[in-house]
Amino acid sequence: MRDYSQIGIGREARRGYHLRDISIVPTRRTRDADDVSTAWRLDAFRFDIPMIAAPSDATMSPSTVAMVNAAGGLGVLNAEGLWTRYGDPSEVYERIAAAAEADATALLQEVYAQPVDQDLVAERIRELRAGGGTVAVRVSPQHTEALAPVILSAGVDLLVIQGTMVSAEHVSTEGGELNLKEFIADLDVPVVVGGALNYQTALHLMRTGAAGVIVGLGTSRYSSSTDVLGIDAPMATTIIDAAAARRDYLDETGGRYVHIIAHGDIESAGDIARAIACGADAVMLGTMLSAAEEAPGGGAWWEPAASHPDLPRGHYAAAPYERRVPMERVLRGPADRPDGTQNVFGALRRAMAKCGYNELKDFQRVELMLAESEQR
Repeated sequence: MRDYSQIGIGREARRGYHLRDISIVPTRRTRDADDVSTAWRLDAFRFDIPMIAAPSDATMSPSTVAMVNAAGGLGVLNAEGLWTRYGDPSEVYERIAAAAEADATALLQEVYAQPVDQDLVAERIRELRAGGGTVAVRVSPQHTEALAPVILSAGVDLLVIQGTMVSAEHVSTEGGELNLKEFIADLDVPVVVGGALNYQTALHLMRTGAAGVIVGLGTSRYSSSTDVLGIDAPMATTIIDAAAARRDYLDETGGRYVHIIAHGDIESAGDIARAIACGADAVMLGTMLSAAEEAPGGGAWWEPAASHPDLPRGHYAAAPYERRVPMERVLRGPADRPDGTQNVFGALRRAMAKCGYNELKDFQRVELMLAESEQR
């Protein structure tokens, strides 16, 4: 099987594979699911399930962050979202929930035009602290230097610097570049950065000193980044390439391990298992959490880039999931549907058991197989 295909005279394109293109192959050994651990560590912090909640206003509020933390994952609040623009965003959520899909983009652009209130940033971080668990917030690369002092003084445990695509150093003729390596070196808290879409970018982000690197565009069936920008990241290939960068960086540094968080095209428990099998240490869940009854968006979903004032990317979905259930049921069960949208980490545990692995890092070595149609 060739890695490259000729698409015209003198031009080849590399082949990439989505998570749904591959299957996990069991070994000769099985285990009891009760003996399997899905725990992992990110810097000094331990989590029972390999999950970071995408910092989407559709799903993450101070209260749902606390629910994710209580379930064993890591909830992340967007420091540039509705909760830091409005003292009480409930009316905004009601307007979004009542919007027709044709009008939603303009409405999102309107409500996100409200400036971020730095006092609210500090207040929300105090609420997260009171809710329990690891306190983590997300900030975009372009606003990191302005908001980081407020975020850090308010007392976060972990900082997520996340954009659609992030590089180790953003270059602009207007100045004001953020050098992540210099920025991270001056911090006393671990940083997760992303997203990276290929080996080189993942390796460069690891060299910044980040504790974790997010890989992928964060796309879902409601994303339009591919339509608008022509950019895509087939996630199986993207994760495996980042895992290769992690191995090389491990050798380069004599043992410093950087965690890979897969973000994009993960819409079922099977996708979670495949992402871990490809080499991810954890997954970042977005759309799937809109099925939780407690999600502040009331079951609606919108991509973070859907509110961009000049170039919105992402479709508003009034109800991606017909039936909503408690957050605990989505993450840890019990499930009453057979479609892989509930008890998703119980399913991961069972997949690991069926393949004979009891630790996540061991499961990253499981055999993978391409569908026959993809091998031709």
